[in-house]
Amino acid sequence: MNQFEANKTYMVTGAAGFIGYHLSKRILEAGGRVVGFDVLNDYYDVNLKKYRLELLGKYDKFTFVKGDLAVKEDLDKVFAEHHPNVVVNLAAQAGVRYSIENPSAYIQSNLVGFANILECCRHNDVEHLVYASSSSVYGGNKKIPFSTTDQVDRPISLYAATKKSNELMAYSYSQLYGMATTGLRFFTVYGPMGRPDMACYKFSLKMIKGEPIQLYNNGDMWRDFTFIDDIVTGVFNILNNPPKADDLNARYKVYNIGNNKPEKLMDFVAVLEEKLGIEAKKEYLPMQAGDVYKTYADVDDLINDFDFKPNTSMEEGLTRFTDWFKEYYNVR
Repeated sequence: MNQFEANKTYMVTGAAGFIGYHLSKRILEAGGRVVGFDVLNDYYDVNLKKYRLELLGKYDKFTFVKGDLAVKEDLDKVFAEHHPNVVVNLAAQAGVRYSIENPSAYIQSNLVGFANILECCRHNDVEHLVYASSSSVYGGNKKIPFSTTDQVDRPISLYAATKKSNELMAYSYSQLYGMATTGLRFFTVYGPMGRPDMACYKFSLKMIKGEPIQLYNNGDMWRDFTFIDDIVTGVFNILNNPPKADDLNARYKVYNIGNNKPEKLMDFVAVLEEKLGIEAKKEYLPMQAGDVYKTYADVDDLINDFDFKPNTSMEEGLTRFTDWFKEYYNVR
């Protein structure tokens, strides 16, 4: 397994996003050069995205370029000017429920945008393309834990369908053009500077405002909550380790990155209440379209290939999230 190569240029799309910010910070702290690329859309509070970029801007080796994945000219310009060695594609239109309301945004960003990334990597001799997939691809699978060898051809949201499509597109480019591609199926990521549309952050905002939190399937849900530092360590380990060729000569791999320990949603809420010192008002609702009952990651490949397993406890992760949250929102 190769060590991190600090002399390379790492392009991170979605650098103003939750995972993109934390990964960029880790690369910069290790001495690498980061070219961040982001459209800064208003799917959630743009001020939070700008705040993340402001923090990254303190590093000498960080360059930010505003652009849209779906506009190939924007990408062509970045590749021509900065010549990235490794590309990490974290930019995407996120959110399962929003994909039901606004499917066209997902087609543009997650399909057209990803095709543009593949083409740019192909024509610019990029050493390794690492890209975000999602645990959503497992859809309604009943077998747990979810393994990357499971069939994932029954997506129950358009978001999941676009992420599975990314994996298929990456495989074809790996096989046809010899590109090294690694897809990462992230499981319910949370932590400081997270996404306000995700349960941890969304619940906290509602709790400090005295508003009820919505608990689907009457609160009977399980999630493999994964702390951001574990996600970033998993991605960081993979950056300079492109996959070996398979039996069809495709340099292609997919990993799960999850905590390998699903938690009851109500237990997660109870710990969040304790850390914030607020009892949440609760609204119990039926299961939503596109949602799944339980997520649970099999991370054997991650352990075997990198001797790494996410292991941050829910207690520790929520302590670190709420410490940041209370400071950011000046909660006393």
